[in-house]
Order: sequence, then C-alpha cells, then structure tokens
Amino acid sequence: MIAAGLALAIASAVAIGGGYALQHASASKLPAVSARRPVRSLVSLFASRRWKVGLFTGIGGWVLYLVALKLAPLSLVQAACAGGVGVLAIGGRLSASERFGVAAALGGLVLLGLSVGSHASTGRGRIEAVAIWVGASVALAGLVAALRRTAAGLGTAAGVLYAAGDVATKAAVAGGVRLAFVPVLLACHGLAFVCLQLAFQRGGKLASAGLAVLWTNALPIAAGMALFAEPLPGGTRGGLRIGAFALALAGAVTLSRYD
Repeated sequence: MIAAGLALAIASAVAIGGGYALQHASASKLPAVSARRPVRSLVSLFASRRWKVGLFTGIGGWVLYLVALKLAPLSLVQAACAGGVGVLAIGGRLSASERFGVAAALGGLVLLGLSVGSHASTGRGRIEAVAIWVGASVALAGLVAALRRTAAGLGTAAGVLYAAGDVATKAAVAGGVRLAFVPVLLACHGLAFVCLQLAFQRGGKLASAGLAVLWTNALPIAAGMALFAEPLPGGTRGGLRIGAFALALAGAVTLSRYD
C-alpha cells in the first residue's frame, strides 16, 4: 500500500504542478486580481478557459492526494509531491538559483523512492496539537503576506496555508470528531488560493507556484513526524529518507530567495 500511495502522490504532484502552470500562464496576462473586489476578480479568472482547465486539473490532483494520504504516511506523501516543482520548470529559462532549487526537489524525490519499504505507520494526531499547528501556520502566513507582497512572499504565504490545510486534511481523514477539521482545511485552502492568484501576477512560475509547492510539502513533512508519530525507517533507508527531506527543504529555501 505504501508504494501505491507514493505512486498516487507523484501523479497528484504532476496534476497540481501542471494546473498551477496553466493558471499562472493565464492569470499573469489578466487584469490585476484584487482581494478587495473578489467577485470581479473571480469573474475575470473564470472567463479564461486555460485558467479553468488549470483549476480543475489541480482539483483532480488534490483528490489523488487525499487517496494517497489513506495509503501512506503524510511525510512520505509530501516529500513525493515536492517533485511537482519539476513540472513548473518545464518550458522556461531558469536562473542558477532556480536550477538549484528544482534539482534539489527532484533529487529529493529520487532519494525518497529509494527509501520506500513495505511497512510504515502513522498516528491520528492529537486534536489540540493539530489545532495549534494550524493556527500558528495561519498567523505566520498572514505575517509573511503583510511584510513581503512579492511573488515569493505571497507564494510562501500560499504554501504555508496549503500546508496547514494538508495537516488538517490528514487529521480529518481519520474520521469521527476529527471531521471538524474539514471547514478548517477549506478555509486554509481558500486563503491560500487568494494568495497564490495574487502571486501569479507578481512574478514567474517558480517564484510563485514553485515556492508554494515546496513549502506546501516541506512543512507537513515536519508535521508528519511531530504530530502524527511517523517514524523514520532504519539503516540505509532511514538515511535516504532524511536526505530526501533535506533536499526538499533546500529547494524551498533556495527559491524563497528568488524574486
């Protein structure tokens, strides 16, 4: 089941990355999106066929992500999804900083594949701990968006918010009382959507969507181990897994320095 979850996570990364690329190509050419005029901005976005295709492709990727979470640990799924930044790198000239960030993310994906074994465990997470993590993430995203209204700043804020939503999603898929996290994850994804659309109009794919993808994946990797008691495998596979996580984080940090 772990291998199947990893395969679904990679498919999800391709769908979400491709969807972001289409949305960026469209939003960057549309009239300025404004959070103060949400209805007019949404009408403008939905009027673009390319943007709509990108949106629904991304939603399809998120559905695959939900299934992957039922089959594999959160940290493993997120590290696999970090490879989606490679999709965003297709078809454009990259700076040295961007090349390093993309190479780090894809290198992490390779190491992750080599680290996969047949057994893994994941906990349900304490409700209070998940709530604190999500609340702190929302506060951090708000601070970043307020202090740095650039493609990288808004992309980072979007990534932090999407990550908070993913942590809430992992808690919600356990069912029962944890279904209370469903409106929380929807709110986080809604705020992230706004930040990302604003970021699309302020910079390139990797400075906006690429950065959002990497932070979306890097933070839940830590959450998987801190909140859901997801252990590292032993021996060589454990070392490869640590290397995969480190490369995913290195890719995110590198792209966060690029505007």
